[in-house]
Order: sequence, then structure tokens, then C-alpha cells
Amino acid sequence: MSTRSGFEKHFPEALNEFAFVTVFDLMIQYIKEGRIKLDRTRFAGVKATYHDPCNYGRKSQRLFGHAYYEEPRWIMDQCLDNWVEMYPTRENQLCCGGGGGTPPTGYHEERFHYSRWKAESIKATGADMLVVPCHSCHGQFNAMKKKFDMPGLQVKYLWELVADCLVV
Repeated sequence: MSTRSGFEKHFPEALNEFAFVTVFDLMIQYIKEGRIKLDRTRFAGVKATYHDPCNYGRKSQRLFGHAYYEEPRWIMDQCLDNWVEMYPTRENQLCCGGGGGTPPTGYHEERFHYSRWKAESIKATGADMLVVPCHSCHGQFNAMKKKFDMPGLQVKYLWELVADCLVV
């Protein structure tokens, strides 16, 4: 999406020349076409939950008129038998505290201050695995595990989950 917004700003003529798709769209297309096959039993016994990043939800809605809430959930359904929604969800979901690439900035106390409610939301699900599509969120959640006593929480990228479920 950042590539698309960059093209819109700097090279708007490219939007007429090239197709732009998200990783969500591409994975859904490949799964539906049978280009990739998934084994839902790979994570049998693992309870997972999904985090809606601000950039793929609220910001995407504002900039492009479409929030990516349903697409990752459809992908999760193809990979997992046992996943639960976090509360709140979708456009009401809480920021992880790592927004805007803050993990390397040094504002650690501030990041963790804003993420304390997210940690409680994760714990309330009882999940062993947290799935995220955002790099900043991924880094933030891995940093949060120790701070909020969640050492066993496995944090996975959405496409990493798909890759782990691939039938080769």
C-alpha cells in the first residue's frame, strides 16, 4: 500500500499502466486458484488470534476507501481450525504501540504505555499464536512479550502462517 500511495503522489500516470495488488489479494487469489494448497492441520491444537494493524485498517480506509479486515480473516480460516477474534476488533481494535516505526526510536516506555491495553486483549483470548501482517506490529509484539509476561506467545506474519501451512 505504501508503494501505491507513493506512485499516486509521485507517478500518478503509473496507476493507469500497472496493476497494484496487496499481499492479501495475491494470497487469496493463489489459494482460490489452487496455485497454493494449505494444510490446516499444521497448527492443530494451537489457538491463534489476529491483530488488525492501523495501516491496513483505518488508514487504508481513509486513503484508499477500503480497509483490509475481511481478507486476512479469510486467509486465517484457510490455515487454522482454531482461531479467535480479539476484542475490540476491526476498526475499533487498539493500536499495538509500534505505529509509525517507533520500535527503533528509543521511546520504549511510551510504546509500552500505549500497548498495555493491547497486551490485555491478547491475554484475554488465551491464544498461543498472534498473527499480524505488519512489520512494525510484529516487532512491537515481540518486544511486548517479555514486558507483559507473554513469553510463550508465538508472533507470526500472516504470510509466514501461509508458508508454514503450504503443501509442497
